[in-house]
Amino acid sequence: MMISEPLFQRIDCLNLPVGDLENALEFYRDKLGHNVIWKTEHSVGLRFPDDEAELVIRLEKRSPETDITVKSVIDATKRFSEAGGKVVVPPFDIQIGKCVVVEDPWGNRLVLLDYSKGLLETDEEDNVTGNSPS
Repeated sequence: MMISEPLFQRIDCLNLPVGDLENALEFYRDKLGHNVIWKTEHSVGLRFPDDEAELVIRLEKRSPETDITVKSVIDATKRFSEAGGKVVVPPFDIQIGKCVVVEDPWGNRLVLLDYSKGLLETDEEDNVTGNSPS
């Protein structure tokens, strides 16, 4: 059975763990030229040129990951499972919406998220101040 609408909407971010945010900013922002678009105490989002995707550096000790947006995490979880994929971490809340970690039949882990709570809003210094209406 062919589905007309793809499940994955776009790449949200490439998420990389770093040991020190200031050193990582010096590398990715100052030496590689990526502009900061938002920051929190434990993570920073940097812009990819000509793309909505972000490079996110964070102080979490976990593997690098690619986050993919879907219209609804709840619907995507069901559809992914019915297609033969596996849920590794059930849906959970994140600041912008919901998130789920899934695995395809070949063992590739994917992080799916939605914007059901709205995108991040920032102040003039790029600090996250809340969410925009979704």
